[in-house]
Amino acid sequence: MKSPGADSEASPEPRLLAPSADPVEVAEEVSLRPRRLAEFVGQAPLKEHLEIMLEAARRREEPADHMLFAGPPGLGKTSLAGIIANEMGAGFRVTSGPALVRAGDLAALLTNLSEGDVLFVDEIHRLARPVEEILYPAMEDFQLDIVLGKGPAARSIRLDLPHFTLVGATTRTGLITGPLRDRFGFVARLDYYEVADLELIVRRSARVLRATLDQEGGSEIAKRSRGTPRLANRLLKRVRDYAEVRGDGTIDREVARSGLDLFQVDELGLDKVDRAILEATCSKFGGGPVGLGTLAVAVGEAPETVEDVYEPFLLQLGMLMRTPRGRVATPLAWQHLGLPPQARPPAGANGPEPGDGAEPGGALWG
Repeated sequence: MKSPGADSEASPEPRLLAPSADPVEVAEEVSLRPRRLAEFVGQAPLKEHLEIMLEAARRREEPADHMLFAGPPGLGKTSLAGIIANEMGAGFRVTSGPALVRAGDLAALLTNLSEGDVLFVDEIHRLARPVEEILYPAMEDFQLDIVLGKGPAARSIRLDLPHFTLVGATTRTGLITGPLRDRFGFVARLDYYEVADLELIVRRSARVLRATLDQEGGSEIAKRSRGTPRLANRLLKRVRDYAEVRGDGTIDREVARSGLDLFQVDELGLDKVDRAILEATCSKFGGGPVGLGTLAVAVGEAPETVEDVYEPFLLQLGMLMRTPRGRVATPLAWQHLGLPPQARPPAGANGPEPGDGAEPGGALWG
């Protein structure tokens, strides 16, 4: 017999448009990732900078400078790190900030590197402070400080490390400390992709997956991918499944539309929860302002999930605004839902609530 509250404790259904990759998807992505800079689509200014830096390092026969890539999940930071290793003919080691719990974890990793290796640290903003401090001399002087013993008998020794390239990736640049950020020779931010670039990515992935995709089908998938290659590849796989089960395996515009509609991804890339947030703001709360806590309860999600996972894309589209008094739907939201705009509620209605993320000082923020 199921205990009371079991439904509420069940793990949530995986979200098709989640920007992060689950462990199974990480393994699947390997085959779809470009191996060389010439194969990498989009981010043209960044590609040009990397071409110059890597060619200069090859001519000098030395490792490339340390690099930090920032930007939302799924834009290709890990792929670029692998490309750098391939272009330099170097080994590639992968870890993440949360995995390096103690200073000894990083020390063991650094001492096992070979000359010229590329060390990729994902979520580098989540490094523990003692671990981060080990990185400072390693990045600057390629030396590792080790303390032997404790108390008055403790002594410090320095070990020489092979020259390596550290590539860090972060989705939260503001959480990286100044001393760490300043030790990177090159810092770049990856932007969301244009639809034309996503079409090229989808077509390349279709060839790798041996899926039959025409130009209009690829365009339809690209338009609903939120400017993110990871999501484009994920939607391609789901549409491929739909085409094989409900069609003859060919992905054209009609099949892409039908498949994405079945998976509840609309023409702007909004999913069921995105639309629920807009519908609650517009229909239940007259367009807002409505507090984050109230809105989260209305759609059955945690406030942190609404704020960190769903709102960023709605803000990017200009369908939602954050104000000192709460969330407000814009005319674009009303138009997308096909609802007639309503008059704003009287001052003070629906917000703000304690802890709803209202900014002090009364300034708008987004």
